Amino acid sequence: MALKPTIYKFDITLSDIDEGRYENLNLTIAQHPSETIERMMVRLLAYCLNVSEGLDFTTGLSSTEEPDLLQRSLDGILLSWIEVGEPSADRVRKASTVAKQVKVYCFNNKANVWWSQAKTEIENCGAQVYQFQWEQISALAGLVKRTLSLSVTITGMTAFIAAESGSVEVAWTELTNT
Repeated sequence: MALKPTIYKFDITLSDIDEGRYENLNLTIAQHPSETIERMMVRLLAYCLNVSEGLDFTTGLSSTEEPDLLQRSLDGILLSWIEVGEPSADRVRKASTVAKQVKVYCFNNKANVWWSQAKTEIENCGAQVYQFQWEQISALAGLVKRTLSLSVTITGMTAFIAAESGSVEVAWTELTNT
């Protein structure tokens, strides 16, 4: 018998200071049985960082042909392909041929090794790669409950995330800019 996903519901008050974007988001996220809480929260954070019309969660780990987030225009053009983790350079290259923009958000302890091996090929694709610090993502995962209200304030390359049970500051760096 196959394991079923765990469903989480998030009520997010989003304030992106730099973009002048202020939204209330009600999101339901399915955590794949093989997915960690940390990875799921990076998907959620990537959504908050890229929120715009047409941005959707995909089946992600359930389908090897889809990224974690996908944005299409109203006429079906693939605008953004967003991956979480350390995808192969081949996958990023293929994504860059079908989407106008490709972003990768890496977050775990093996990200530096992955980047050192894939950097040249991924940079040649024009993809943007961002890295979160594992300790901060672990702290963010510590806030998670099945139903959770969050306040997310983004400014610069930092997000301040507050929940009833605590808060965490998550910073990231752009690897493709260094």
